[in-house]
Amino acid sequence: MTDTRDDHPRFGFGTGLGTRSADGTLLDVWFPLPELLEDAADAPGRQPGIDDRFAGIEGEDTLLGVHREVLSVVVDLAEPVQDTADAYLRLHLLSHLLVRPNTISLEGIFGHLPNNVWTNRGPISPEDFDRLRGRLRTQGVFALHIDKFPRLLDYVSPRGVRIGDGARVRLGAHLCPGTTVMHEGFVNFNAGTLGESMVEGRISQGVVVGDGSDIGGGASIMGTLSGGGRERVRIGRRSLLGANAGVGISLGDDCIVEAGLYLTAGTKVTLLGGDTPRTVKAVALSGHDGLLFRRNSISGAVEAVPRRGVGIALNPELHA
Repeated sequence: MTDTRDDHPRFGFGTGLGTRSADGTLLDVWFPLPELLEDAADAPGRQPGIDDRFAGIEGEDTLLGVHREVLSVVVDLAEPVQDTADAYLRLHLLSHLLVRPNTISLEGIFGHLPNNVWTNRGPISPEDFDRLRGRLRTQGVFALHIDKFPRLLDYVSPRGVRIGDGARVRLGAHLCPGTTVMHEGFVNFNAGTLGESMVEGRISQGVVVGDGSDIGGGASIMGTLSGGGRERVRIGRRSLLGANAGVGISLGDDCIVEAGLYLTAGTKVTLLGGDTPRTVKAVALSGHDGLLFRRNSISGAVEAVPRRGVGIALNPELHA
């Protein structure tokens, strides 16, 4: 869902360096300094001081057979994605922390992102890569992956963030200072952290993780792509998703899901702590603060136990 709050700037703007294939297809755009505007009429046409960033890299790349050109883009963030440059600007706004996940429209983004071969020299169409493969190999150009989305680190260096494996974080990820993404962690586009966090598991599209939370090794948070539904899962502050655990519901602040436990919306959970235990579907506890979810080692039943005080505390040396 798109955030329609009145205090949210409606327009994005940027001057970027686009890459076109020989047939004129726009493959990508790098926007070094994206901005937010209150009104599209405020766009200056071309950002002052931007030209030095593109000096010497405009024009023809005869090795890859692509052309690089400077273009300026203004987009209405409340409307569906219009074209490839529009899509890349929205992804840059997310990764530059100018907008949060789920606050701008990304409707239609897949249809406007070409499926590129991403090389150590930039994008190229799969057809051109196959045609030029022999020449490219002799010049040390090799394929990294084929996808619609590139790696975050090829476009943005997020401040105060550690990323163990750049291939596992997509452009459009929103990573706040103090975030550590370990080598097996994964962060999709339109997803990420809202403060200091440890990420050793998977943060799927549409998911946000609150300040001070830890997504354990091999843990998974259900997103909305590939038939995952429309519910946006959120992890609150100071919460822990244990190793190899997973959730399809939101966690509030100061919650823990024990290692290996996967909670879907329909999981039957016995809520303890009152005079009489009661059994509910997990979705009824979605977003509640101060809960420990565990599996009873004798009965096998999934239980939720109220917790007091704050949740976990991250190692400050790792997130400074």
